[in-house]
Amino acid sequence: MGYKSDIEIAQECQMLPISEIAKVAHVDEKYIEQYGRYKAKVDPALLKETDRKDGKLILVTAITPTPAGEGKTTTTIGLADGLKRIGKDVTVALREPSLGPVFGVKGGAAGGGYAQVVPMEDINLHFTGDFHAIGAANNLLAAMLDNHIQQGNALGIDVRKITWKRCVDMNDRQLRFIVNGMGGKANGVPREDGFDITVASEIMAVFCLASSITDLKERLSKIIVGYTYDDKPVTAGDLKAVGAMTALLKEAIKPNLVQTLEGTPAFVHGGPFANIAHGCNSVMATRLALKMGDYTVTEAGFGADLGAEKFLDIKCRMAGLTPDAVVVVATVRALKMHGGRAKTELNTEDIEALEKGIPNLLRHVSNIKNVYKLPCVVAVNRFPTDTDNEIDFIIKKCKELGVNTVLSTVWAEGGKGGEALAKEVVRLCEEEKGDFTFSYDTDMTIEEKITAIVQKVYGGDGINVLPNAKKQIAQLEGLGFGNLPVCMAKTQYSFSDDHTKLGAPENFTVTIKNVKVSAGAGFIVVLTGDILTMPGLPKVPAAEKIDVDENGRISGLF
Repeated sequence: MGYKSDIEIAQECQMLPISEIAKVAHVDEKYIEQYGRYKAKVDPALLKETDRKDGKLILVTAITPTPAGEGKTTTTIGLADGLKRIGKDVTVALREPSLGPVFGVKGGAAGGGYAQVVPMEDINLHFTGDFHAIGAANNLLAAMLDNHIQQGNALGIDVRKITWKRCVDMNDRQLRFIVNGMGGKANGVPREDGFDITVASEIMAVFCLASSITDLKERLSKIIVGYTYDDKPVTAGDLKAVGAMTALLKEAIKPNLVQTLEGTPAFVHGGPFANIAHGCNSVMATRLALKMGDYTVTEAGFGADLGAEKFLDIKCRMAGLTPDAVVVVATVRALKMHGGRAKTELNTEDIEALEKGIPNLLRHVSNIKNVYKLPCVVAVNRFPTDTDNEIDFIIKKCKELGVNTVLSTVWAEGGKGGEALAKEVVRLCEEEKGDFTFSYDTDMTIEEKITAIVQKVYGGDGINVLPNAKKQIAQLEGLGFGNLPVCMAKTQYSFSDDHTKLGAPENFTVTIKNVKVSAGAGFIVVLTGDILTMPGLPKVPAAEKIDVDENGRISGLF
């Protein structure tokens, strides 16, 4: 069998009409709005009107990412298909991909191999237009802000203290720092400005945490766009922008329904970045998925120190969710990279490198078990070059922590390769009861909350708060934001704030550079290191390989 690309596999799949998938998901036709044959929006009224009980919630997370790849989304989808194959009633809840990475270096976010959600091209491109709506709402607020200043600035906004940026869903480094309002009095007030990528917009975080349109409006009204000359926050509510912003988002807020290659219902909705926001699909999609299946599989972005930490400490806290089991995805190859091997040296057996790298996996597993007190399984995504000795080594080390390891071959075999993992997940849900605990209490001070995450989750000694950040913390606590959860913005490549520290580093402190509030989302953003909110394209962007033939068939999309 020749090697097939993800898009070739996806295009060969015989998809079921979305009305059929809705039936599988117990969604009555009256709640479905079709976008073509294979995509639909689901009316959130279903949440209030269904009498179905919530199913079990399974979180898929991973070790600290490496260039060798871990396969978290692929495992999430393959596990759902595996659960379906062993006779369970299952749904999956995922984020929507951002166009920027699709055309950049990372590729799409619809899974891979024989564990994908389809129609893959649609999901990776415009899908149902949600991100365009979010970008439009973001930019409407920016336009109303600058117009308010132009028309006399009744609120007394200091143009040097504007925090709201424009956004576009593309990797475009040229737009990070710009000056606008040039060309004389009729063309606005000249000021420094910049663009974020749409997925980094606070509106994306708000959108994903909102539980209803009413809640969405309330959160939007709290968004802080800047400060006055005497340092009072100015909100979207002050600018009277909220009604119009909500009007732009009213269709987008409805969760999207698609399917996996094997016909499992998938709710794909929202997509905040996990190194700058909370990195999970929308609360409404998760809630719908939970109601419509006995088992719901979802994922959180990047390693468990980022995605799972935010899923558990922010999303679960705000939405009142409790996971029943957690899957930590690892690959032998990635653990060898954590052990100091180069990407070119991963194809030969190397227990020594594995021994040096495995503490990364063990720290993530210990966090899930001992900090958050949740049942956990390790899924090893098996590659053809992995040896039995290497696999046995991982199984033995995880056993010492009281955690089982299961091999997953979903990339090559789809749901069949996820059956063993599915059985272990069902066992965890039925036999092991968690005692879900957050890593910090919200009534601690901002510095105490950050310290708790660094010590308990990252394994560091503590924090070093720079003078600028100290001032920002004092200001935020003074404004009454001290009791919000914290959303850490740090490198995804290390437990620490230094991306070169692989494995499970010890004896480090995390430097806190900036602290700001996402008042609409309802969390404090803590910036460590230089976190970009607008990525750039690589030397050879993925966009160079994408094409369309005369029948409209896309190629080169992974």
